[in-house]
Amino acid sequence: MSLQEELRGAPPAKLVVDHVSKWFRQKRQMVHALDDISFEVAEGEFIVMVGPSGCGKSSLLDIIAGLEKPDKGRVLADNQPVLHPGRHRLVMFQDSALFPWLNVFGNVMFGLKLKPGLTNRERREVARFYLHLVGLEKFTEANVHELSGGMKQRVALARALAPNPRVLLMDEPFAALDAMTREQLYGDIQRIWHEHRKTIVFVTHNVREAACLADRVIIMSPTPGRIREIVPILLPRPRDFNDIEIAQHAATLTATLKQYGAAATATTR
Repeated sequence: MSLQEELRGAPPAKLVVDHVSKWFRQKRQMVHALDDISFEVAEGEFIVMVGPSGCGKSSLLDIIAGLEKPDKGRVLADNQPVLHPGRHRLVMFQDSALFPWLNVFGNVMFGLKLKPGLTNRERREVARFYLHLVGLEKFTEANVHELSGGMKQRVALARALAPNPRVLLMDEPFAALDAMTREQLYGDIQRIWHEHRKTIVFVTHNVREAACLADRVIIMSPTPGRIREIVPILLPRPRDFNDIEIAQHAATLTATLKQYGAAATATTR
């Protein structure tokens, strides 16, 4: 935090991504995946990263989670350097990644093993609370193979929320779902975010999804991934995915992506 922020009494950022760059080796060449990425995320903020395939969104999310290390720069969480995965930053992936040998309740209980200092009774109470929060309290004994895709993602969301992480990292969690299920989950995630003010960093290819969910949208361009613009979405909540204002913001985001995509293509020729 700068001296000016301290004098104003501003709280420190929940997350700080500070000049992060990353390279990967592919076959016989090095690929520059991320280039000089910097931004901050405030406590309780909902940030969405959007960009074309190959812009490094998921790689950046992995670095924030501590699953990958940057080659340059650093990430701070609660003013501490992120050096490895931790229970305060949990990731929800596109695939629900549920354990098929456990039922719904068992999957959420498994996530609570990350939460120290709880008795088994307390863990069971927490699991029931979060299953109620995602609307699955009647399915606690159901097996994973009996669930629809949307229900599996609800279980995954309950499992991620149950240990009460300080930051929830979501990597295209709704991409594989049908349109109706996605829209229902947009409402659910907004309601949960509003009630609990969890700090969320969300990755998507879907610009309308970004406009529907985000406080701010980080627009990235590929080869290597760079931040081109950070766009605030100043719309009241809850937001309807089909609202005309969401469509207008999505159109603006699409135009910006096309602008920088064309520029990136031109510079690589």
